[in-house]
Amino acid sequence: MTEQDFLPKSYSNFPDNGFVKWKAPSNIALVKYWGKKPVQIPANPSVSFTLDTCATTTSIAFTKKDEQEAFSFDLLFEGKPREDFKPKIQTFFERVEKYLPFLKEYHFQIETSNSFPHSSGIASSASGMAALSMCLMDIEKQLNPEMDDTLFYTKASFLARLGSGSACRSVKGDLVQWGAHENIPNSSDEFGVPYPFEVHEVFKSYCDTILLVHKGEKQVSSTVGHNLMHGHPYAETRFQQAFDNLDALKPILAKGDLEGFIKIVESEALTLHAMMMTSMPYFILMKPNTLEIINKIWEYREETKVPVCFTLDAGANVHVLYPLNHKEEVQKFIDQKLAQYCENGQYINDQVGKGAVEIKG
Repeated sequence: MTEQDFLPKSYSNFPDNGFVKWKAPSNIALVKYWGKKPVQIPANPSVSFTLDTCATTTSIAFTKKDEQEAFSFDLLFEGKPREDFKPKIQTFFERVEKYLPFLKEYHFQIETSNSFPHSSGIASSASGMAALSMCLMDIEKQLNPEMDDTLFYTKASFLARLGSGSACRSVKGDLVQWGAHENIPNSSDEFGVPYPFEVHEVFKSYCDTILLVHKGEKQVSSTVGHNLMHGHPYAETRFQQAFDNLDALKPILAKGDLEGFIKIVESEALTLHAMMMTSMPYFILMKPNTLEIINKIWEYREETKVPVCFTLDAGANVHVLYPLNHKEEVQKFIDQKLAQYCENGQYINDQVGKGAVEIKG
């Protein structure tokens, strides 16, 4: 599909009002996306586990209005008005209006909440924009009931990307690939696709315990970080590394090769942060406790041979990844050795999930 496929020709139905509600999860990249071109086009392809527990639930009540010159919406986050969130929604609406021309026809009452604390240091933009896009596509499907599921979900991923790049990987599960790659069928810079190759059963129930090392706001936003890849001395080498790692992952994911998986995933995480440390201006998002946890994981894996590993997003928190059949022993390890490095001892147990779901009623 291309951008042209997402431009609606006409609508056969215009309800006066209605209500939609969707839940969309966060995701954690295995091969990282870092660096982008306008508008929200990735500089390199990526692949991620769709999560399950860490999710955003969004509802929209929509009512037809008389004047159609401007966008009209109210926003409640966790039950309270959040005026500081509204400019991002306004920008998103402006960006997607040509693909959703009904946006100025209605007033929208948007209510959204996260299953994790907003200040937990977990990025909510991916789950938030995915949930909002699912709601808007649900409304469009009411206006155009003939729309098929392929267009529905692909366009939802396309729209979510225009709100937050990685959000396009939160529409489907359990593994989602985003970014054009000549060796990955149907891959696109404009939307995420379910990973098209064989995946061993071990990876379909993988666990992810998110250690909340630092719950404050990052000193450098991801948007700024992405932009610092322009002119970065190691950018082209890094982009090629991502392409190569996606090729290398194909047999690893097919065979259930945990040793190969660990090497690529941990290398990708450290490369992401190496790009931050070597940009100009340079910055460090890891905290001392991030490094303590990494070293503890390495020691534990060497001593026990349990296939546990880590990955990082663009922050200080550590995602501890491990197969479901090792959950009991890894949980003990986390409680006894790692929780002490988390802010207030807090962590969130999550696992690979299936993507966005509609909430009835």
